Amino acid sequence: MIILDTSVWIEHLKNNQNFFPKTSKLLESGKVLAVECIFGELLQGVKKKSEKEIILNYWAHLPKEHYENVIIEAGEYSAKNKLLDHGVGLIDTIILMHGIKSDSRIWTLDNKFLRIIPEELKYSE
Repeated sequence: MIILDTSVWIEHLKNNQNFFPKTSKLLESGKVLAVECIFGELLQGVKKKSEKEIILNYWAHLPKEHYENVIIEAGEYSAKNKLLDHGVGLIDTIILMHGIKSDSRIWTLDNKFLRIIPEELKYSE
């Protein structure tokens, strides 16, 4: 499975042709894992009702994994690895924990986040 970080979702939703064909193919093949905090970030930035509906439709139809205590584990992981010192906050660490727990690759455009993702979890096109 692939986790599309918020930065990649934004490019998909903007129909950026550098990303849209690739992300669409992943979505159509059922390879995208939805992570709640990413969709929360996407909803935080909506400007129109239609944008909200599109995001919620993706959320409703994509596979998800629920992990008990994932936020606590992310906080512990962040402290242990001093991720705040690298400019990586809790949301990105939660996304990373989802990648670790589900053995999913993470596709991000965020260079700070990309630097702390273990190589085996980085998505490469």
